[in-house]
Amino acid sequence: MCFALDSLPPIPVISGAAVSHDDLVLEAADGNRLAAFQAVPEEPAATGIVILPDVRGLYRFYEELALRFAERGYAAVAFDYFGRTAGVAKRDDEFDYKEHVEQTTPDGVQADVAAAVAHLRAAGCTSIFTVGFCFGGRNSWLAAAAGHGLAGAIGFYGMPAARNGVPGPAERAAEIQAPILALQAGDDQNITAEHNAAFDAALTAAGVEHEVVTYDGAPHSFFDRKYEAFSSASADAWARVLAFIERHR
Repeated sequence: MCFALDSLPPIPVISGAAVSHDDLVLEAADGNRLAAFQAVPEEPAATGIVILPDVRGLYRFYEELALRFAERGYAAVAFDYFGRTAGVAKRDDEFDYKEHVEQTTPDGVQADVAAAVAHLRAAGCTSIFTVGFCFGGRNSWLAAAAGHGLAGAIGFYGMPAARNGVPGPAERAAEIQAPILALQAGDDQNITAEHNAAFDAALTAAGVEHEVVTYDGAPHSFFDRKYEAFSSASADAWARVLAFIERHR
């Protein structure tokens, strides 16, 4: 289960922070046009964040997350996965994401990440991180092996193992070129303690700086304002995200 459409990040709003935001259409190197949302602080930002959503693509949760990053002085771009199959128009709550996510490819996702990275670099960001959730968590870690020149890659409850014969971040650990932060759910029905331990071991063997954190008892998609029972896990995870960015930017 991923976030409900009316979910919000469990992050305090910084009231009065000077930020601006825009809907964007980016273009990947393969010609794909993809929808994105940008939030930037008033002062020029040297650090940029590329946000990779869950399997449903770009919607309000990730736009709000971009705003929360901008309030803290980072430029942020959240992008959509489905430009190749669904176009760039805004969607209603009835959008059937499943048929579209099945048509994504690892190369297509990374081409879109590259477009978001290039946009942030053109805006003056010299240090760029990816932050992803679920499907996006896995692809955030894979972005660190895709030659984007990232400063770090963060993933929430991503699957690190191979899926449908496609190598995952654990199998590609030797290719990873940036520090990794993994924030995993201890009560995830699909991503097990064994998956997380194997990812940790693979990163260690490859000499990749990393931290794999598991929140005992927390369900998949715990990072949600609705999950009040897991507010302490969410607060800790957000603190770790900010500390990781500050440490590696």
